[in-house]
Amino acid sequence: MLFAHDAELSLLSAVALVNTAEEPDTLTTREQLTEFISEQGYSGRFDGDDAELDAVRALRPTLRSLLTSSRDDAVIEVNRLLAESSALPRLVRHGDLDWHVHAVADDSPLATRIVVETAMAMIDVIRADELSRLDVCADPDCDGLVLDLSRNRSRRFCSTTCGNRAAVAAYRARKAQ
Repeated sequence: MLFAHDAELSLLSAVALVNTAEEPDTLTTREQLTEFISEQGYSGRFDGDDAELDAVRALRPTLRSLLTSSRDDAVIEVNRLLAESSALPRLVRHGDLDWHVHAVADDSPLATRIVVETAMAMIDVIRADELSRLDVCADPDCDGLVLDLSRNRSRRFCSTTCGNRAAVAAYRARKAQ
């Protein structure tokens, strides 16, 4: 494991959230938000209303900017996000999860919890100088984000679909020669 378990989960969730904005947008309804929250395992308050959907959707550009920024810019953004959210880290244990960090109350709005969890995870990334593990998909037709947690840093595509599309294109290019 490269980062602490909760940091990895937060990073994976942030990348998944940012990637919902890729065409076709897969976070346009309350039902899709409910499914996303369930898949990502977020705990705490969940209103499931249009205001919450709008707030979570509005996070995507902020998180994209944070996850693709330089190390020094990421520090500035993390500090800003944590200060704006009045984050106060504490250790908690619930469900099947062992001790991990929460930095805002469980009844804080979902968008606040998402942004703070992402910012807290980025602290680990910044301190380990591992921002190179976050990148944009290698498929030229995709702007999805990639979190490479592989040992050999070999992940280049945001999804199997993009990887397969690139492999088929390369195969066809070879055959055309």
